[in-house]
Amino acid sequence: QVQLVESGGDLVQAGGSLRLSCVASRTIFSINVMGWYRQAPGKQREMVATITSKDSANYADSVKGRFTISRDNARNTVYVQMNSLKPEDTAVYFCGASRPGRWTLDSWGQGTQVTVSS
Repeated sequence: QVQLVESGGDLVQAGGSLRLSCVASRTIFSINVMGWYRQAPGKQREMVATITSKDSANYADSVKGRFTISRDNARNTVYVQMNSLKPEDTAVYFCGASRPGRWTLDSWGQGTQVTVSS
């Protein structure tokens, strides 16, 4: 099972930007799907963005046009660039990866906190 470590979370003002990184413990070249989910206090975890091994990306409606997910296979890293941040983006952001041969995210990192002040 791959180990994932997220970083890049911070406190930022509304309208600002952040880039989150997720470094995997092994090559991600063969991982079918990687992505970012988030969980705000008192809410369920929700999908933010996913990206396949073919670089096909999918976004939640709430972040379309503001967030961009990418993967760097050479660095075993997945990123999410977050622009035009809003207070409602405040959450713990988790990186996930699918296991070999699978297409659902079932390995997770410990999360990184993003706080957007108004």
